[in-house]
Amino acid sequence: MANIMIRKGETGDLVFYLPKKDLEEAILSLEFNSPERWGGELKLADGQSYYIEPLDAEPKLPISLRAKRM
Repeated sequence: MANIMIRKGETGDLVFYLPKKDLEEAILSLEFNSPERWGGELKLADGQSYYIEPLDAEPKLPISLRAKRM
């Protein structure tokens, strides 16, 4: 599992950052994206997918999380 950061980009979209590889990509889709449940599978603009444990509520961004590459 890797430590990642998710933040809002300048245009309001979500941005994924993996410091170990200096990878910064837009998040195209998020499996769960509602006020009651947030997280799951993340699909990045470069075609990669990562998984974060779903949270019970939408977090304040930026947030650091543990993610697993799928």
